[in-house]
Amino acid sequence: MAELKLTNGGLAVDDRGQVSFVNDFDFKDVKRFYMVSNHSAGFVRAWHAHKKEAKYVLVVKGAVVVGAVAIDDWDKPSKNAEVKRFVLSEKKPTVLYIPAGHANGFMSLTKDAQVMFFSTSTLEESLGDDIRYDARYWDIWSVEER
Repeated sequence: MAELKLTNGGLAVDDRGQVSFVNDFDFKDVKRFYMVSNHSAGFVRAWHAHKKEAKYVLVVKGAVVVGAVAIDDWDKPSKNAEVKRFVLSEKKPTVLYIPAGHANGFMSLTKDAQVMFFSTSTLEESLGDDIRYDARYWDIWSVEER
């Protein structure tokens, strides 16, 4: 199974303004994109899985926690499976690759969070490859004070 992958970008600032970029991201497999936002911080949208579709995730505004977990049994996945957790922010442009065979979800950390998803499937292909689990099936959404 393919691995999760982070592609780091950067932020250039000068007297004219700023440019946010992820120059090493390659769009060759992308067939569509969509943007998601929540009405409030702390809202969870999870868990959404695909057997064939892969996704790329980019936060264009604010910050979110993204979770991804490899599915071992499509009917009853292990609740003890290792969930990878990432904090993505507009302040550090990064594209997260979530391969096929994984469930994913996110929680807004900021009220203004906007998340762009790039998909390797058309909408029609995706609708036939859409598996959902309860938002707290893997409950990784606590933010620990440090």
